[in-house]
Amino acid sequence: MRQRILITGATGFVGKQVIKALQLKKADITIIVRPGWKEKIQNIEGIIKIVETDDLFSESAKWWELKCKNIDTIIHVAWYAIPGKYLTSDINFDCLLGTLNLARGAAAAGIKKFVGIGTCFEYDLKDGMLSVSTPLKPLTPYAATKTAAYLTLSQFLISKNIEFAWCRLFYLHGEDERGGRLVSYIRNQLENNQVVKLTSGNQIRDYMDVSEVGKIIAEIAFSSDEGCINVCSGIPITVRKLAEQVADEYGKRDLLEFGARPDNLVDPPCIVGVK
Repeated sequence: MRQRILITGATGFVGKQVIKALQLKKADITIIVRPGWKEKIQNIEGIIKIVETDDLFSESAKWWELKCKNIDTIIHVAWYAIPGKYLTSDINFDCLLGTLNLARGAAAAGIKKFVGIGTCFEYDLKDGMLSVSTPLKPLTPYAATKTAAYLTLSQFLISKNIEFAWCRLFYLHGEDERGGRLVSYIRNQLENNQVVKLTSGNQIRDYMDVSEVGKIIAEIAFSSDEGCINVCSGIPITVRKLAEQVADEYGKRDLLEFGARPDNLVDPPCIVGVK
């Protein structure tokens, strides 16, 4: 029997890749989108239902109960994620409340599994190498509301006998990456033959291509995996090395200007996931 999956955030950076991975698994997909998106994606294979709403985070638990009828698994990718704004925005609190309403409605509808998307910023980042046993210490509204969602859902969904997996994502790059993120900035500058102004580049990070992340999330949705899961490469790489790898694709390493921007003194020197 085909898995019936409802996904939020299906038109976003991560959500698009999850959809692609689900299509390979022959799932019956329901997506929640804003008005205007239906015509753009209605012919995508595997999508059997498109639900429109002006703001999914403002919908009630009862609304979600109706939309989740006959759904096996929820993959909740949607969250406010505008680069440069999302870490401190008050909209994070709306996302948290909306997520809890989604969970209540989904539980009432009888779903079997809920897959949520978290962040490495939930952890105490001073540890550098971050495993699922690393203590939590969110330092921004974004990280705090993600942590609150995880802690609340882990208790609520288990009490309803619903499987719950929480995918903590690390650093991403790849297809349809928004401007304002590191790799998209580097590519844009190089494509326009302009200097790429960077910090020292000594920061150590854990980067993954978003297409691989989409595959992992889809796998988790189809598996019996539960609890917190680090979705990461586990491979440390400096920002300098990453920038050089991107520049080498264009043969323009000479356009990289390290030290042109000051290092952020409160930026953790190392953030790497442990699988």
